[in-house]
Amino acid sequence: MATPSGLTEQLKFIQFDVADAIAHITLNHAPYNVLTVPMMTEMAQSIESLNGRPDIKAIVVNSSQKTFSAGISLEDSRPDRVFQTLEAFNRVFWAIREISKPLVMVVNGAAIGAGSELVAFGDMVIATPNAKFAQPEVKLGVFPPFAAVMLPQMIGPKKTYELILTGEALGAEEALRLGFVNRVVPESELEKTVSAVLAKISEFSGPVLEVTKKVIGSSIGLPLDEAMKKSQNIYLNELMNLQDVQEGLRAVLEKRKPVWKNK
Repeated sequence: MATPSGLTEQLKFIQFDVADAIAHITLNHAPYNVLTVPMMTEMAQSIESLNGRPDIKAIVVNSSQKTFSAGISLEDSRPDRVFQTLEAFNRVFWAIREISKPLVMVVNGAAIGAGSELVAFGDMVIATPNAKFAQPEVKLGVFPPFAAVMLPQMIGPKKTYELILTGEALGAEEALRLGFVNRVVPESELEKTVSAVLAKISEFSGPVLEVTKKVIGSSIGLPLDEAMKKSQNIYLNELMNLQDVQEGLRAVLEKRKPVWKNK
């Protein structure tokens, strides 16, 4: 695997590689993957560097440490630095939204505070029983700005109130039951499960995957009529302009596997 061109500075807090149409981002800030401004900047730059790469089918985020992420550092949470911290975290969030590539989070440890919010950015979350998710910000006298907005849509308002107002952790199995996690598998089966999911995603056209994710993400929370109009507009004016749409239809008629051009 090789680091994509376009990243001029040496990455210190993450590992970033591309192989077989999949971009891999590995959190690598020992020992707890504390999210500092420089680390979040590296994450955003890595994701942004994939813009204009229709050959990249998905992005995977995992951790090289026992902890997925312990969240924002205490120093970066101070009032005199928090603006820069939120700006850096926002940049990661918007990079993920703008890239519109399927994002798979792989969690084999604790995801705390902003670490748990980062997991919430994922389109799919594959976890092991070692995973737990917590928003303990209330213990520090603050609240989690992203989780407070995102979690009600994901796990419902009642459970969101409980998690944020008590700071208690959510175990992997309960996270699965609530829909925050897609799958919980034994640690010994994690790599095989992730590879199988990525292999399935890689079978399809990159631009089609991006347009599909765009429709789903941009329609959440909209009134039904408005969401349907948005979906149909993207279908007619973006999806139908792709060469791979014609290839997919031809492949069905000719009873063969499509050969995607990712265009």
